Formats: sequence, C-alpha cells, structure tokens
Amino acid sequence: MTSLRIGVMYDRAWAPEGLPEFAREAERLGADELWVVEDLGWGGGISASAVALAATSRMRVGLGIAPAPLRNPALLAMEAAFLARVYPGRFVAGIGHGVGDWMASVGAAPDSPLKLLAESTEAVRALLRGEQVQTRGSEVRIDDLKLVHPPVQVPPVVLGVVRPRSLELAGRLADGTVIAEGQGPADLEAALALIRKGGATQEHELIVFAFAAVADDAEQAAAALHPAIEGQAAWLGRTPEELFTVSGTPAQAAARIAELEAAGATSVVLRFSGEEPARQLGETLAAVRG
Repeated sequence: MTSLRIGVMYDRAWAPEGLPEFAREAERLGADELWVVEDLGWGGGISASAVALAATSRMRVGLGIAPAPLRNPALLAMEAAFLARVYPGRFVAGIGHGVGDWMASVGAAPDSPLKLLAESTEAVRALLRGEQVQTRGSEVRIDDLKLVHPPVQVPPVVLGVVRPRSLELAGRLADGTVIAEGQGPADLEAALALIRKGGATQEHELIVFAFAAVADDAEQAAAALHPAIEGQAAWLGRTPEELFTVSGTPAQAAARIAELEAAGATSVVLRFSGEEPARQLGETLAAVRG
C-alpha cells in the first residue's frame, strides 16, 4: 500500500458554514488531510483550521497558507501552539510570502519578502519549541518572548513557495514545502533539487496542491477544471493546457497522483472543481487504494 497521504482542499469559494460537514465527510471517506485557505478577503486560516479540527478526529488539518506580511510571527506561533495543544499531531502550519499586490493593499508589504519569511519562520519555529526568542532582524523584532503553553508535540511548519531562492529557504528552515497547483512531476523534481540544496533532510515533506476533477467522462472533467486554472496559468507564466492536473476518470486521476508520488510528493492535496466534490474525492480514493 502506498505511504502517500491523500488530502483535499476546502476551496476558498465554498461557504464557510459548509466546512464542518465537508470535513467530517472527507474523514469518513478516508482522506488523510484537509487543507484550508487563507487568502485576503476570503477567510481566516486559523479559524478555519480550528473548525476543521473540531469537526474531525483523525485527519491532519493544514493551514495553506498564512501570509507572513499579514501575520505577526508571535501571534501566529501563539495560535499554532494553541491548536497543537488541543489537537496534538494533527495541525500543520503553512507560511508563505502572500500575494504582493494583496499585501500592499492592506499596508503589509515588506521591504524584503525573503528576509521577512526567513525571520518569521525562524521565530515561529523557535517559539513552538518552547524557546525564549530575542530577535532584531531587518523585518522581525521580538523582545524576550516565550510561550506559556508551548505544544507538547511541535507541529510541522511548512513553506508555500515557488521561486528558487524561496525553495532553498524552505529546505534550510522548514519541515516541508507546499507546491502550488498546476505544477507537475518535472516541476517537483526541480523544486526538490533546490530544497535539498538548502539543506533539507529525507524527512522534509513535499506537499503538492493539485487542481482536480473526476468524472466517468474525461472530457467533462477537463471542462469543469478550465475556469479554475486560467488565473493560475497566467501566474505561472504558462498556458492552461500546460498545467498539471489530477483529472479524468477515477483511474486516470489515480495514475496522475502516482506520477506526483514518483516525483517525490509525500502528500497530494486535491482541489476539486465541478459538482459533488465529496463524491469525486471518494471515487479518487477508491481508485488509488483499491
């Protein structure tokens, strides 16, 4: 049996009140992980993580991704520690640069996004380990802070990044890296080379977000995905047809997931488009594990 974790994303466009029931259903179907979204204007990742954790008993819940410019590292560590104390071994804290235009629109644009992410990651991880933190970096300042209730089981801190220097940073400082939707096996292999250049060990997680649509008719599945991938294609500098997706029939989706695992993925998190995402998840899990 594969050791790959199969997860599902609770899409930012879905109504917040639907999260508890979806999380329970995903766990019932056998998903290993559920990831929530923190995008400006859509919803808060810490609150969504808490709701998903409270609704379930087994799955890991990942925060994908807290923008470092928007989240003071002391507060982020406090929030992550609280969740990790209540739900030990089940929370994953994701941090990233955030979308530059969005950060600027709320007055949170750093002078150096790379330094901010590095200093934030170091501070969050040290606080979660129960250390007393004193840092005066170029972007982060913390004066002698120590968490009163650090987690007994320290949660993984993973970085959601794309560019080469940031991938190296993830390898040097984080427990794992989140790969954005649309990137395929060749992208994963290139990313892993940079992550390992940064010093990552074999325990470093590679969590791959993937656009997904599953139907008996492969063309129907592809059509359901098209609106979701246009913006991402532009962001990655590719055409929609060049983006890697987990789509088609359940068997075809399972084969695509296997490609990602062969390229180094430790988790594949499916971001479903189209109707009945829980049904699509169930059919995909059955095809992978059957």
